[in-house]
Amino acid sequence: MRTAEISRKTKETDIAVELNLDGGEVNIKTGIGFLDHMLTALGVHGGFGLDVFCKGDLYVDGHHTAEDVGIVLGQAFAKALGDKSGIMRYGSAFIPMDESLGFCSLDISARPFLVFNAEFTNERVGEFDTCLTEEFMRAFAFNAGITLHLRVEYGSNDHHKIEALFKALAYALKAATRQNTDGAAVSTKGTL
Repeated sequence: MRTAEISRKTKETDIAVELNLDGGEVNIKTGIGFLDHMLTALGVHGGFGLDVFCKGDLYVDGHHTAEDVGIVLGQAFAKALGDKSGIMRYGSAFIPMDESLGFCSLDISARPFLVFNAEFTNERVGEFDTCLTEEFMRAFAFNAGITLHLRVEYGSNDHHKIEALFKALAYALKAATRQNTDGAAVSTKGTL
């Protein structure tokens, strides 16, 4: 079963994540409405069962919540994937969101890296600081062991640009976590 449950409690956040790579309900509650919207899109469009609960120090700002949710979600993906044998490994997707176009390409390689190429016009979307998009993606990629490339090709609305990135991530993850035909690791080394 490709599932994981991860909890993490610090002085800044208290987080619980349940992930099923093969589907299920999506329930998100982080205290930041726009982050909830993006994580819901990630679960629904990725075809994942996903429960995320976070109680964070939002009286400070949303940074600890966004980054720590990325950490725990990344750990859940790493745990659910186990030794990574039997997955397609690579995934890429272009996703249009009205006037914006987002791109994601990734490799579930155990070699974490982030290339993030997106500029935002506004400081916030709702109660979400737009700069936290990159912080979330970095925390997720490094804890999941994913080489992750994200780019906004063009766009003018920051909500649309960020949503295009999350949905592109969802479809790239869906492709990369799909099971291959022989159950082997897709690697010339024989292991990931």
